Amino acid sequence: MRVLFFPNEGLDVSGGAAELVVLALALVAGKGSVETTASEEPTFGGTELASVEVVSTRGPGVHIRVDSERSALLIEGDRLGLTALADELQSIAEMDDGGHQHIEYFSDHHYLAAGSLAMVVNSPHGGMPTR
Repeated sequence: MRVLFFPNEGLDVSGGAAELVVLALALVAGKGSVETTASEEPTFGGTELASVEVVSTRGPGVHIRVDSERSALLIEGDRLGLTALADELQSIAEMDDGGHQHIEYFSDHHYLAAGSLAMVVNSPHGGMPTR
């Protein structure tokens, strides 16, 4: 899995189906750490993060942020919100073509907390449809 952080835009997450499922399982469990992999691909001005950390909190909602000192994506939230995000990741992992999903806060979002970073999660088949 590769996680790029763009300070003015948010996060870009890409990986294989199995990697997205591992992250979804950590979200459902409410705890865990998923190591990311460095890539020779260009970062287009982003910063590669070294891990994704999941922490269960009382909430309300899910807060997505970056810990720059640890070079980690932190996903913290209540179990209901973490499970909702896990469901989205699972559906992306099951995509049979390219595509991506935007996960970003808006007023009255059903599980994201205000202040969460925007995140784009790419299909295991790439960010754009091929058919």
